[in-house]
Amino acid sequence: MAEENYDSKKIDGRSLSNKVEEQVKQGVKQLKAEKGIVPGLATILVGEDIASKMYVRLKHKACERVGIHAEDHNMPESTTQEELMERIVELNSRKDIHGILLQLPLPKHLNDKSAMIAIDPAKDADGFHPYNMGKLLIGEEGLVPCTPKGVIRALEEYNIPVQGKHAVIVGHSNVVGKPMAAMLVNRNATVSVCHVFTNELKKFTLDADILVVGTGVKHLIKAEMVKEGVVIFDVGITEENGKVYGDVDFDNVVKKASLITPVPGGVGPMTIAILMEHVLTAAKNV
Repeated sequence: MAEENYDSKKIDGRSLSNKVEEQVKQGVKQLKAEKGIVPGLATILVGEDIASKMYVRLKHKACERVGIHAEDHNMPESTTQEELMERIVELNSRKDIHGILLQLPLPKHLNDKSAMIAIDPAKDADGFHPYNMGKLLIGEEGLVPCTPKGVIRALEEYNIPVQGKHAVIVGHSNVVGKPMAAMLVNRNATVSVCHVFTNELKKFTLDADILVVGTGVKHLIKAEMVKEGVVIFDVGITEENGKVYGDVDFDNVVKKASLITPVPGGVGPMTIAILMEHVLTAAKNV
């Protein structure tokens, strides 16, 4: 197959995210015109993690593009649990802040679960609060984790049937794997969740109609591990010598896939676009 034909197999996350952001931008304008409300997002960053700083910058640039007010709350590495909780409580009480995003990972001396639970579920832009996760499990999807929601949006935009299909998820994190499984079950897929303790991973991945991989293991999924026509979402990211790689051996797997997300430019931009959508939703719900 000629190289240029592979482009038609790529799920274009950047184009899709632009579409979502444009919808959010119009929604922000409408909300301001009708109710005088400008959606506000507060990001809490504790410490000096370089990757976290980069992610926060990307999120705030997206806020600028769609007209959302964004605030940085940078706290030093030495921040105590009490100080972090106080900052969250303060942001919970502010009427001009509709979304709160606690950038993970936190420094090791801080308890991320306690901090996440302290965020008002109505302002939980990332969708990680147990209340919102619980609603997801019973099929009431409101503010849900942004990355799996981005995958669902891509499935919808590309008219990929989910009902009755075998969806295989590799990685069972709270951020991607578990909520992804719930969202696919909610849409009547048959779901297998694999992880580091799964025996014979290839047996599962070979049977996947839809494959979602989020492990952070470079090129874990090889061409011989997937069947012809599979739809693949590569959520993993590994950096080596300044270059970024996904969990899927893209150059070889693309030959068998019907659709596949590249890394970068696939799931990442969609995640940020969904975050913008969540902040708008939270502001509308006030």
